[in-house]
Amino acid sequence: MSLSNLHGRAAWVFEEDDYDIDLIIGVRNIKLTDVKELAALAMSDYTPGFAASVRKGDLLIGGHNFGYGHPHYPAMRAMRHLGIAAVIAESFSPGFFRGEMSMGFPLITCEGIRAAVARGDVLTVDWDANEVKNLRTGQALSLQPFAASERGMLEAGGLIPYLKRRMAGVSGADAQARAA
Repeated sequence: MSLSNLHGRAAWVFEEDDYDIDLIIGVRNIKLTDVKELAALAMSDYTPGFAASVRKGDLLIGGHNFGYGHPHYPAMRAMRHLGIAAVIAESFSPGFFRGEMSMGFPLITCEGIRAAVARGDVLTVDWDANEVKNLRTGQALSLQPFAASERGMLEAGGLIPYLKRRMAGVSGADAQARAA
């Protein structure tokens, strides 16, 4: 199995480094469990109507140490529910990175991404070329390739399916052949 290349708009560009992920829904809301309620609150402290503006496949762009703070999951549950396909950032907080990748959600490290993208730009992510391209400007940036285990988690849809596949001794290619 392989990862499908991404094609989507930059729904938001986070200007600050060390961005605390809880701010996406507001710290006061991190105990909410209804994903629809969380999604409606996403980015509402920054811009009203953000949730209604997101399209399936959109991307978030971040700076250095994106996801800083306690790795709570409600904010990114909300973003995934809205259709956000991935976060592309200069770097990620280690706890946030492990947590989201283990859920099968792509966190893409790409040096220079924040300066190269404006909100609304359409981007492509080509996994085989290890490249993020801004279709408005034509600029292409190298992304940091995933480790084999990280890519395996993304291809399997998360840590648990990845471990089950590994325990069964099934490689990604074998699983794809069996599914065909």
